[in-house]
Amino acid sequence: MSDEQFILYERDGSVAVITLDRVDARNAQHPPFLAQLDEAFMRGAQDEEVRVIVLKANGPHFSSGHDIRYRGERGFDMNNGVAGMYAWEKENYLGMSRRWRDIPKPTLAAVHGKCIAGGLMLCWPCDLIIASEDALFSDPVARMGIAGVEFHAHTWELGARKAKEFLFTGQFIDAREAHRLGMVNRVVAREELESHTLELAHEIAQMDPFALYMSKQAVNRTLDTQGQWTAMEAVFDMHHLGHSHSRLVNEGDAISGMTVESMKKAG
Repeated sequence: MSDEQFILYERDGSVAVITLDRVDARNAQHPPFLAQLDEAFMRGAQDEEVRVIVLKANGPHFSSGHDIRYRGERGFDMNNGVAGMYAWEKENYLGMSRRWRDIPKPTLAAVHGKCIAGGLMLCWPCDLIIASEDALFSDPVARMGIAGVEFHAHTWELGARKAKEFLFTGQFIDAREAHRLGMVNRVVAREELESHTLELAHEIAQMDPFALYMSKQAVNRTLDTQGQWTAMEAVFDMHHLGHSHSRLVNEGDAISGMTVESMKKAG
């Protein structure tokens, strides 16, 4: 585990502010980043003085997604099949996102710049999303042979047909379109994003904490009764089928390439 800090945590009265701060990597998520972010969310959840949690980001973009360069730090051997990766991702991607969604306090995400693939797994678990006018969202992982990121909230966030277009094309949707679809609560000017989000957070913090908790739980339980979590678990398994398929195809391409080269060398 790295000693470097990738996540900042501070208190603004009754509001905890968590800031993504791996700016040089555009807030790409690697194991130390995720561990620190989970620790920050749990710190805010357990602090009795905190009533609302805000998630924001430093740098030009909210998050560029998973940093796939760091597979070796995840504690599993890629040569041992998909079992190790499945277990690690179920805890650190699907599990953490679910845990953040169910924090018993309101959470607000302030999103600016690009929010790509795994970046969606940071803002989607939050209760409210405030986006700046320059915010862009995409999940282009179909190009990697995978049916969307691990926390598969696409259908719930965008609606079925728009979710299919989002996944099929990998194209960006802007903040205004995200707001029209109901994925984003408010769209504000870039220079007003932080102040507007904090103002809203402090407004919410004036409400009774137990009433806020029960309101959040009522909505989340309704989503689960509608089948959201069951669907997410099922799609997570499909996600790993995509991993396996992509790995086999890539290995097949490599073998075919070696065969062609060996034939050329043989004359």
